[in-house]
Amino acid sequence: MRSVFKKIGGKDVVDAAVDRFYVYMLADERVKDFFTNVNMDKQRQHQKDFIAYSLGADGGYDGKDMGAAHQQLVDQQGLSDLHFDATVENLVKALQDLNVPKDIIKEAGKIVESTRNDVLCR
Repeated sequence: MRSVFKKIGGKDVVDAAVDRFYVYMLADERVKDFFTNVNMDKQRQHQKDFIAYSLGADGGYDGKDMGAAHQQLVDQQGLSDLHFDATVENLVKALQDLNVPKDIIKEAGKIVESTRNDVLCR
């Protein structure tokens, strides 16, 4: 079975989607404050690597696990379902902008949704 990573168009599409995703995130009143004082070049690359890995790209992922990566945001900035939902919405818009077919966006969305409890540290 072909991975969602390959179905979506591979690295080039994931990279373009993440770049577009952060345009939306940084303009979104619900979530933009989470990125104050964040090195966005590093953040973009980290997200590209994580999304590629999550969608089934070959190779590994050497970043923090979701809980460790987001615990401080939960504890100090109140990261919640509202913010997770905004993140999913912005990712879907970015994928739509790149004309990724709806069924593949739905598959990717299921993968992203499966990380909700880990991201929100519950």
